[in-house]
Amino acid sequence: MRAAILAFAVGVLSLELSPVLPGAWSAATLLIPLAVALAVRGKGWPARSVNQGAWLALACGAGFYWAAGHAGVRMAASLPPGLEGQDIRVVGVVATLPQWTDRGGRFEFDVERVITAGATIPRHVSLNWYHSDRGGKEIAAPVFHAGERWELTVRLRRPHGTVNPHGFDAELWALERNIRALGHVRPDGENRRLDELVMRPDYLVERAREAIRDRFETVLGDAPYEPVLVALAIGDQTGVPQSQWNTFWRTGVGHLISISGLHITMVASMAAWLAAWSWRRTRLSLYLPARKVAVIAGLAAALVYSLLAGFSVPTQRTLYMIGVAALALWFDRIGSPSRVLCVALLAVLLLDPWAILSPGFWLSFGAVAVIFYVTACRPGEEGGVAAVVRTQVAVSLGLLPLLLGLFQQVSLVSPLANAFAIPLVSVVIVPLTLLGAVLPIDALLHLAHWLMGVCIVALDWLATWPFATWESHAPPPWATVLGVAGVVWLLAPRGLPARWLGALWLAPLFVLDPARPPAGSFWLTALDVGQGLAVMVQTHEHALLYDAGPQWSDDTDSGSRIVVPWLRGEGIGRLDGLVVSHADSDHSGGAISVLDSLPVGWLLSSRPDDSPIPGHAKRHLRCFAGQRWAWDGVAFEVLHPATATYGETNRKTNDRSCVVKVASLHGTALLTADIEALSEGEILARDPDRVRAAVLLVPHHGSRTSSTEAFVAAVRPQLAIFTVGYRNSFGHPRPEIVARYQSAGARLLRSDRDGAITVQIDDNGIRASAWRQVERRYWRGS
Repeated sequence: MRAAILAFAVGVLSLELSPVLPGAWSAATLLIPLAVALAVRGKGWPARSVNQGAWLALACGAGFYWAAGHAGVRMAASLPPGLEGQDIRVVGVVATLPQWTDRGGRFEFDVERVITAGATIPRHVSLNWYHSDRGGKEIAAPVFHAGERWELTVRLRRPHGTVNPHGFDAELWALERNIRALGHVRPDGENRRLDELVMRPDYLVERAREAIRDRFETVLGDAPYEPVLVALAIGDQTGVPQSQWNTFWRTGVGHLISISGLHITMVASMAAWLAAWSWRRTRLSLYLPARKVAVIAGLAAALVYSLLAGFSVPTQRTLYMIGVAALALWFDRIGSPSRVLCVALLAVLLLDPWAILSPGFWLSFGAVAVIFYVTACRPGEEGGVAAVVRTQVAVSLGLLPLLLGLFQQVSLVSPLANAFAIPLVSVVIVPLTLLGAVLPIDALLHLAHWLMGVCIVALDWLATWPFATWESHAPPPWATVLGVAGVVWLLAPRGLPARWLGALWLAPLFVLDPARPPAGSFWLTALDVGQGLAVMVQTHEHALLYDAGPQWSDDTDSGSRIVVPWLRGEGIGRLDGLVVSHADSDHSGGAISVLDSLPVGWLLSSRPDDSPIPGHAKRHLRCFAGQRWAWDGVAFEVLHPATATYGETNRKTNDRSCVVKVASLHGTALLTADIEALSEGEILARDPDRVRAAVLLVPHHGSRTSSTEAFVAAVRPQLAIFTVGYRNSFGHPRPEIVARYQSAGARLLRSDRDGAITVQIDDNGIRASAWRQVERRYWRGS
């Protein structure tokens, strides 16, 4: 059974990594292994091997087509392209816990009825309700709650996110949550609440989660660790600031802040013990053993806590394992740990095939598998504190290949941090938090908050250690698989010969160097940051970041969400230079996050020294035409702005953008930021031949105020790159500008359609690749 379940999981994974969905009739191929399994039988080893192989192939195919069926149904429910951006009148229910920001509220919405004639939209969508500005007066979005029925006017779009190597896939996230359209509520529509609460179990759960969050906010107010307690109680992590997450990940305790399997197991155990203790003191124990009452109480507590936690992958895994163990105890059948884990794996994949692509899936199942592996069937090994320490070290080592493959970093202080954080959080803080959530005793929450403060102060201290984390580039998949095999060999039971050989299998994770351009060549990567700009230029030994993308809120920006993960995944531990072309937030919004996350040699910008960004740089230089430097046989030159323009107070910030030319023997690239016609004319007036370039980062995202005919003719690009957001409100790139570059014979690439764009300029010529094509997935739109 276990082998069949693992084969089923392989089939599910194969589908989720496929570029396209299979046709419905192709499922008939499952008849082939089925026929072989039924036809080939016998007692000899050849017949048994063929028969078992056929059954495993059938299980693998079943997993593939099970996932394909789920995917086909959800993809078919997508918003029709013709309805994007149209006002649609709907009636539905606020389906999830609302999330509030300075800009308004966000929630998932179950559509019950579409009022607009002829409109067909998905039944489950995600909406923002922004604060609006009418006639210069700000109108706050109304307060809404989970379970309310509303009649709304909405404007929707298909799920479309940024697509970058080592980055978060928003389109996959939306598919897994069955969100087939996203949009916002039109503030000028006749929006009205129809019912205060729709009596359906899932809506009642969400309303209970909201009530718990409201209680925490009422009791603790703006206390610094209140969002962490909310995360522990109901799984809502949106309020935890990025600075605290940085501490948790640097110390390796991020799993504790999520509602982990350890928390649910602890709650289930406490409920089971309390139920058994109480039941034994009644005459009812004569009719039903206390052990079975404990099973019911523990499973019920685990179910309730999992529902309050939002039913994430770690909570599902734990709930299903507790359920399997509960059935075994109820029927007095003790199952092996590996069987319990495999049944839980099957249950997760049957309900949510996309879970297999979640990092939490691999880490949660991996951690439990390591614990079972190093604790089960090992007689003679010491127990007590020594066993706990051994298990913690084993988990840290066992998850090492996965952490490097998924996040490219490992906390070196994790064993020490978890040694005190696990018992404090799971045994003390979580029970206090849950009791404070359901009992009207405010002191419980205050005590939990104080203890969490003590814990985080200690974690902050560990996070400041200079070698708290070890970072590496993203290893190839084969190295991660080999590393997993290595830790299995290293952690094998005593007596197995040559366990040290497992360390050799881990070596590729550490000794392989990331690819880099040859000397005299350079690579240019235009990251997909939506409506904004972030471009990486790599030479053989140096790295330059040109702009850092937009800022989306006070706590989120493309620097921390896109640029830094990409740099870490590519093995770039420092930047030799950072150019912030000008002040617009879609170019400079992520700069502070980048400057605070890794060493940067110097900052070159057109911003004054007293602006916020230069204050985070070790060395700040003002950019002006004529600046030059060379790295590894590649020449860099600033073409704009002229020094005299800094005295022009009425000049637009766009026309003070730093324009950088990158040149090698194999080709040239021109990085133009947001210059407009005025700047283009000034550059051409100084030296029209100097702008000639094979690769052009199109000025100002393809706006009609840039890319004059004279400028395009002077550059004569072979490749023109538009960095634009999907369905952006500016209409970039403008059709007439696109036509102008097409007429010039340039090949056009655009980030909203192609994702991150990499251009390699070396002795093999100029080669461009688009990440949406390199890593094709069936759920990604073009």
